Amino acid sequence: MNERLEQYDVKMGQTYSNLIAEFGSIRAGRANPRVLDQIRVDYYGTPTPIQQVANVSVPEARAILIQPWEKNMLKVIEKAIQVSDLGINPVNDGNSIRLVFPELTEERRKDLSKDVRKKGEDAKVAMRNIRRDADKSFKKLTKEEDVSEDVVKDLQDELQKLTDRHIKEVDEAVAKKIDEVMTV
Repeated sequence: MNERLEQYDVKMGQTYSNLIAEFGSIRAGRANPRVLDQIRVDYYGTPTPIQQVANVSVPEARAILIQPWEKNMLKVIEKAIQVSDLGINPVNDGNSIRLVFPELTEERRKDLSKDVRKKGEDAKVAMRNIRRDADKSFKKLTKEEDVSEDVVKDLQDELQKLTDRHIKEVDEAVAKKIDEVMTV
């Protein structure tokens, strides 16, 4: 791959990775510890991911068990989960916190599918913006670096193929996540 294209390939890859991380935080009826990835707790004055202050496990299909390594973190973790947009009430038994995921209703599944589609579309828009920026920089090459128009045209063709490949990956990830969300 051309070194001029490589930086844009990396940026599109990062956009895709961010999308997959966002999809991990969308719950699909099954307990997935990744829904906690975005939640931070105050650990001695430092915002810290829950996974770094507690053992997080999935004992059942619809439950997550959080066992803090320090007892004083129970209330802090419980409060952080309550104020998050997770939409689940934590159950504190004095030793651990249990999150029980209710069965998703058909309406909620449809809302989540719309959210997944929107996040996918946002990722595709970001990739198109990267393509636009790359295209502008390629057009400047003919003026600034005395690169022939044929070379620029080849770069633009390769850029379009690269963009199409990444957008196809996004479409596949969206379809897979929607299938996961809609599965009862």
